[in-house]
Amino acid sequence: MPERSSYEPGTPSWVDLASADPDASAEFYGGLFGWEATPPNEEFGGYRQFQLRGKPVAGLAPLMNPGQPAVWSTYFATNSADETTKRVDDAGGEIMFAPSDVGDLGRMAIFSDIAGAPFGVWEPKEFAGAAVVNEPGTLSWNELATRHPDDAKHFYPAVFGWNVEDTEMGPMTYTLWKVGDQMIAGMTPMGEGFPSDVPPHWAVYFAVEDADAAAEKATSLGGSVTVPPTAIPNMGRFAVLSDPHSTFFSVFESTSPPQGA
Repeated sequence: MPERSSYEPGTPSWVDLASADPDASAEFYGGLFGWEATPPNEEFGGYRQFQLRGKPVAGLAPLMNPGQPAVWSTYFATNSADETTKRVDDAGGEIMFAPSDVGDLGRMAIFSDIAGAPFGVWEPKEFAGAAVVNEPGTLSWNELATRHPDDAKHFYPAVFGWNVEDTEMGPMTYTLWKVGDQMIAGMTPMGEGFPSDVPPHWAVYFAVEDADAAAEKATSLGGSVTVPPTAIPNMGRFAVLSDPHSTFFSVFESTSPPQGA
C-alpha cells in the first residue's frame, strides 16, 4: 500500500538523513528522486522534510555536533518510546538519546543494538511517519547489516516482538524480520564483502523504476556507485550508492510486489 497514515508497532515508519550540507543534500536527492525539501524548521534544529507530491517521505537534518556522522537513520513505530527504551536496556542495547517529545508531532528515542548498530523509534502523535512508501522515490526496505546476526535474533524480538525467518541465499543466510506474518525488514551478515572499517548499520533502500538509470543519475549529480546494479533472483535489482558527502544508501528495482516499509 503506497499511501500510509499509520504503522503497526515494530514497523519501519521513517528515515532521515543527517547531512553536513543540507542544502546540497536537498539538491542531490531532489535531482535523483524528485523530492522537494521544506524550509528548515528552526524550532526543531533546522529539521526539514523531503516531500514527494507534497507528502512527507523522509527527513533531512544538519549535523548537530562535529563528531556526528553523516548517515541515513531508520525509525520504527512504537506505541510507547519509554517502554521500548526499557526493553532496549533490558536486552543489552545502549540508549543514545532518551525519549523526548518533538512538539506535538510525536516522541522519539535513539538506541544502538548490542553490536553497535544505531536505530530509532517514533511514537506518533500528529505525525505518523512517511506518508508514501513502496513506489519509485520512496522508502521500500530496511536492512540490518551486522557481524553478530545470532545476537540480533535475540535482541530485536525482545525489543519489538519480531518473528524471525531465515532463508538461504547461496552461501549466505538472509533473515527476514516479521511483525506477525508481514515481512517488514531484513538482516544480512557482514562477511568478507564488507570492509573491516564499516560499522554495523541499518541500511535504507528507496524504490526506483530502473536501477541502472538511478546509478547513472546519482553519478551525474556528484554521487558514486559502491555496488553496481545487481540482480536478486526472483525479486529485482539493487545498487548501493553514495551521495556527494559519502553517505550510503541503496536503490531497489522490484520485479515482485513490495513487502517492506
